[in-house]
Amino acid sequence: MRIKEMFYKPIDRDIKGVIKVGQGDDSNVYQELEEYVVTRELAKHFNDFFEAYKKSIVGTTDKMGVWISGFFGSGKSHFLKILSYLLENKEVNGKKAIEYFKDKIQDSMVLADMKLAGDTSADVILFNIDSKSDSDSKANKDAIVKVFNKVFNEMQGFCGSMPWIADLERQMVMDGVYEDFKKTFKEISGREWQDAREDFYYEEDAIVEALSKSTKMSIEAARNWYAKAEENYTLSVEKFARRVREYIERKGKNHHVIFLVDEIGQYIGDNSQLMLNLQTVVEDLGTECGGKAWVIVTSQQDIDSVTKVKGNDFSKIQGRFNTRLSLSSANVDEVIRKRILLKNDVAKDTLKLLYENKNAILKNLITFSADTPEKKIYKDSEDFVECYPFIPYQFNLLQQVLTSIRIHGASGKHLAEGERSMISSFQESAIKYMNHEEGALIPFSAFYDTIEAFLDSNIRTVIIHAQENGNLNDFDVELLKVLFMIKYVKEIPANIENLATLMVSHIDEDKIDLKKKIEDSLKRLIKETLVQKNGDQYIFLTHEEQDINREIKNISVDLGEVIQKVSEIIFEEIYIDKKYKYSSRYNFSFNQVVDDRFFRGNQGNDIGLKIITPYYDTGVELTDNELKLMSARENNLIVKLPNDTAFLDEMEEVLKIETFLRRKGGTSLTQKIEEIKDRKRRELVERKERVKFLLIEAIRNADMYANSQRLEIKEKHPVDRINDGFKVLIEGIYTKLGYITYFTTTKDLYDIFADNEQIALNGVESPNKLALDEMAGYIERNTTRSIPVTMKTILGIYGKAPYGWLEEDIEWLVAKLFKAQEVKLQLNSQYLDVQDREIVKYLTKRDYADRLLIEKRIKVPAHQINNARELCKELFNITAVPSDEDGLMKRFKDLARDEIAKINELLVYYKQSKYPGQDILQEGKEALEKICKIHDAREFYDELQREKDVLLDYADDSIDVKKFFGSNQKEFFDKAVHKINVYNSNKTYVLDKEVIDLIEQMKKIVESKEPYSDIHKLPSLIDKFVARFTELLEEECKPVRQVIESDYNKVLEELNKYEFKSELFDRFKGRFDDLLSRLDHANNFYEAIAMKEESDRLKLRCFDEIAAEIAKRKPVEPQITHEEPGKPTVVKDPPKQYKKTVNISIANILHGAKSIESESDIEDVVNEIRNRLKSELKDGVIIKLV
Repeated sequence: MRIKEMFYKPIDRDIKGVIKVGQGDDSNVYQELEEYVVTRELAKHFNDFFEAYKKSIVGTTDKMGVWISGFFGSGKSHFLKILSYLLENKEVNGKKAIEYFKDKIQDSMVLADMKLAGDTSADVILFNIDSKSDSDSKANKDAIVKVFNKVFNEMQGFCGSMPWIADLERQMVMDGVYEDFKKTFKEISGREWQDAREDFYYEEDAIVEALSKSTKMSIEAARNWYAKAEENYTLSVEKFARRVREYIERKGKNHHVIFLVDEIGQYIGDNSQLMLNLQTVVEDLGTECGGKAWVIVTSQQDIDSVTKVKGNDFSKIQGRFNTRLSLSSANVDEVIRKRILLKNDVAKDTLKLLYENKNAILKNLITFSADTPEKKIYKDSEDFVECYPFIPYQFNLLQQVLTSIRIHGASGKHLAEGERSMISSFQESAIKYMNHEEGALIPFSAFYDTIEAFLDSNIRTVIIHAQENGNLNDFDVELLKVLFMIKYVKEIPANIENLATLMVSHIDEDKIDLKKKIEDSLKRLIKETLVQKNGDQYIFLTHEEQDINREIKNISVDLGEVIQKVSEIIFEEIYIDKKYKYSSRYNFSFNQVVDDRFFRGNQGNDIGLKIITPYYDTGVELTDNELKLMSARENNLIVKLPNDTAFLDEMEEVLKIETFLRRKGGTSLTQKIEEIKDRKRRELVERKERVKFLLIEAIRNADMYANSQRLEIKEKHPVDRINDGFKVLIEGIYTKLGYITYFTTTKDLYDIFADNEQIALNGVESPNKLALDEMAGYIERNTTRSIPVTMKTILGIYGKAPYGWLEEDIEWLVAKLFKAQEVKLQLNSQYLDVQDREIVKYLTKRDYADRLLIEKRIKVPAHQINNARELCKELFNITAVPSDEDGLMKRFKDLARDEIAKINELLVYYKQSKYPGQDILQEGKEALEKICKIHDAREFYDELQREKDVLLDYADDSIDVKKFFGSNQKEFFDKAVHKINVYNSNKTYVLDKEVIDLIEQMKKIVESKEPYSDIHKLPSLIDKFVARFTELLEEECKPVRQVIESDYNKVLEELNKYEFKSELFDRFKGRFDDLLSRLDHANNFYEAIAMKEESDRLKLRCFDEIAAEIAKRKPVEPQITHEEPGKPTVVKDPPKQYKKTVNISIANILHGAKSIESESDIEDVVNEIRNRLKSELKDGVIIKLV
C-alpha cells in the first residue's frame, strides 16, 4: 500500500500552509472553516475567549484585551483569523461561520456564547501591525496609536495613509455632504475620490473647488485648509479612544469594534516606548468604551516576558489583557495528525498490523544518545497510525529547528515573518514520499526542502555547492541538510547515534550499516570543510565558518605548548594536590612532570609524579623494563598514558582556537563573524572539558610504575590511582619514616624547656628512641670530623629520603638532645642555655636555621664540677647545688648574678665619695660577669678553674668592704671627709697649728687603702676640729659685726633728716638685721669676711633710695600761660633749680691697697681721690661721701 493511499483526504490537496491576514476570498475562508481542527487545547481557548467577550455584550467591562501567545509556527495567526470569522459571523457558501463549528465544539454553552457574539453587531478589524505601519514608524513613540487610527479609518472607508484627510471625510459624513463631495470631485477631476486622494498633493485645485461647492467652505477657507491640514493635524491616544467611543455610540445597538492585531510582540521587541504606547491605547479604550472596543493580539512571547522590557512597570497593561491564551506544541501535533495525517480505515488496519510486527525493530531503530533530552517515539500502534509516515519526535524537533533558524538569523524575510508553518512542512514532506510503499519512514532531512526557499542565500549556497561537489554523494548532501537544521538546536547533540536516527528512512533499515554509512559521509564532509568535528558531535559550517575553520586549521602550535596546557589540566583540575597525604601527619611535596617537562618551573623534591603521553620520545623504546628502571632512577611515580592521542589532538585544537580568538580580539568585524567568534568561545569551553574528560579516562587506564616495579592498581578515578601509587613509592623511598613513633607539636617543644628537671636518653621505651640515636650519631660523627652542622643542615637531611621527617619532629629531636645535654647549640658565636627564653624561636624560625650550629657535647671532668661546688660555698655560702653540668652552671650563674647585683648597689656609693675597696669590688664583678656570659658548659667550667684564685681572693677581701658599708663606719668616714673639705675651703684664713694637725690625722685615715682598723679614731678627731674651728670663726666675725652696725647707723642718721623716714625705716632695718643674722650663722671664714663688702654696698643702696625719694618729692615746675586778647599778661617768677645727689662710699673711693713712703705718695693718693671725685662731679650734681 502506497503512502498516498493511506490518508482520509488527499495528501496533495491545496492547503494554505500559513493563513495570512488579508487572504479573505471565499474559497480560502471556506477551506479554513471547513478544515479547521479544534483540538482539546483550542476548545478550552474558545471557551475562555467567548466567556470573557460575553461580559461586554451583557454588561460593561474594562478587561477587553486578549493576548494569544505561541511559538513560531504554532498556529496563533490562524487562530486569530478564525476568531475574526466567528466574531463577524459572515456567511460563506450559504452557511454562517459559527455553523461550521457545530460539530467541532462539543460544549453547548460555548456554542451559545459563540452565537451570542456572532449575533452582536461588530466591526472586526484584522491586520498585521508590521505590514500596516510605515517603514520608519517604530522610531515614533506614538507608532501603535497611529496604526490603530489608520486601520480604524480604513474600516470606515476613510483615507488610511493621510489621517488629516480621514478627519475631513469623517466631518463631511457627519455633515451629510460626503457623497456630494465625491460626486463633485469626480466631475471636476474626472477621477474617483477614493483613487485620487492618494495623490492629494497633485489634486489641489480640484479638492479646493469641490470643497467650496459641496461644503460650507469658501474658496479661501478650502485653500487655507489644504495648505495647513497636515501641519495642523495632531493625534493623541485620548483623542483616538474618544473617536472610537463616539463611533460606537453612533452605531448603537450594543455595537462593538474589535482590533485583531497579528505579531504585536515581534513589532514591539524590546522598545519600551512602543510598549508604553500600547498600554495607553488599551487602557484608554477600556476606560472610554466600557468593553465595546476590544484588542486581541498575537505574540511569540507571553505577556509577562514582553512587559518586562528594560525593567519598566507595565502592570496596567497586564490588567487589561486579562484573557491570555497560549498555544503549545501539542496543539500543533494534534492539528497535523487530524488535518494532514488522518488515515482511512484500510490504512489504519494495515499500519496497526505493521506496527505489531515491527514494534521491537522500531524501538531499537529509533534511539537517541544518553545526553539527549527525551524525544518522543511511537507509544503504541494507535500513535504509530496517527503519525505515520512521520516519527513523533519530528513534531517538536521541527518546531525547535524553525525557531532556532529564525533566532540565529539564518532565515530570509518570509520565514522571519511567519510565512512557513508546521502544517505545510509536514504536508510537503509527505507529498515527496507519497509514492513509497508501507514501511517507509520520512527522514528528518526531508524537511529541509520545505524551508529551503525561505533561507538566506549563504545557507542555500552551501547546500547547492555540496550538491555540485563531485567528491560528495546524495546521501552526504542529505546528511548535511540535517546537520544544518539541528545546528542551533541544543536539545539534540549532533552525534552518530542521533544522526542515524534522524536519517532512518525505512522500518527495516540496518542501523549499524547506517551508522557506518554516516561515519564515512562525515569524513568526506569534514575533508571538504563543510562540517567540523567537536568531540563526538558534528557541526554544519556556513561559508564564514568554513573560512574561519580553514584559518584555524592553518595555525601552527608548538608541541611544548600542548604539553604545558595538558600539564595545567592534570595538575590544576584533575590531581590538584601539591602534596601527597601519606597519613594524617605526613604530606609529601612532589615534582610535577609531563614528558620530562617540569610544570611551573624547576622543582627539587625527593619524589615526583611523571606523566608520559603518547608524544613522549627520548629515542629509547619505553619497554616495561625501561619504565621500571626509570621509576627507580628518578624516584618518580610513572604514569604512562595509553597511546590514544585524542586528548592531545583536542588540546591542539584548543590552542589553535585560542590563538585565532586572540588575533581577532581587538578587530571590529561583521556581526556574523562576531557571532561565529562567540560560538568558537563556547566550543573552546567544550573542548577543554573534553580534554579533561579524555585525560581522566587516560589516567584511569594508564600503566603505573614505582620502585622498579609495575603497579597492579585497578581502574578507578585518577586521584585514587595516583594516591595508591604514591603510597607504594613513599614506603619504598622513605625507609626510616617509621623511626618517628611519637608525633610532636610546638607545645611539646615548649614543654621540654618548661620542665626544669634534667632528662636522660637511656630508656629503651623513650619516645622516638631510634630517631634520637640516629640524629645523635650523625652530629657526633661530624663534630669529630670538625664539620659544622647547622639547623638548616639537619632539616635538609632528615626532611628528605630515607627519613622524610616533619620539621616539627626534627626540631623536637634537636631540643630533646639539647635538654639531655647530648648536644650544644651555638648562635652568633654564643652558646645557648636551656633557660634561654628565645630557645624555641631559635629552633623553629627559618631566620636562624643557617646560623644555629649544633655540635656534640663533651662531658665536663669531675674535678671541675667539684671546683664549682667549692666556689659556691666560698663565694656564696651555698652548699645545696644541682649535680648535673647545666643545672650546676645555671645555679652558679644565678648566685653570681645576685652577687653582681649587690656589688652594683655598693658601687653606687663610689660616685658620691672615694670610699675604700672599690678595686676589690670591681675586680670581683668583672670576674663574675665574665663567667656569666659563657653559655658553653665546657668553657664555663674551664673558666671557673682559671679564675679560682681571683674569686677566692674576692671572697676574702670583700668581707671588710661589705662591713664598711653595712655599719656606721661609712657615716664617720663621710663626716671626716666633710670636715677636711671645710678646712680646705678656709685654709687661707686658718693658720692655727692645732687645727692643721687634726686635719692631717683625719686625712691619713680616709686616704688609706684599708682604713678599716683606724676608723674608730675619727669621732674624737672630728669633735676636736669642730670646737677649735668654731672658736676661731667667732673671733673673725667680731670686727665684721662692728662694720655692719656702723653702716646701719650712718643710714639711720641720713634717713632721720627727712619727713618720709617712717616710710623707709622698716625696709632698711630689715635688710641690715638679715645681714647680721647671716653673720651669726656663717660656717666659713670667707663668708664672714665677704659680709663687710656686702654691708658697704647695702649702705650705698639705702642712700640712693633716699636720694630718689627726695627727687620724687621736689616741687612741680609751673606751666607757661599764653596771652589771650583783651587780658593783661601775667609774669611769674622763674622756677627754682634742684641738683642731683650722687652717693660714693668712702671705703671704695680708692682702688686697691696703697703704700705711702713719701710726700709724693701722699700726693698720688690725693690726686687719685681728686680725679675720682671730679669724674663724678657734673652740672646739677651733689657728691655725698658716705
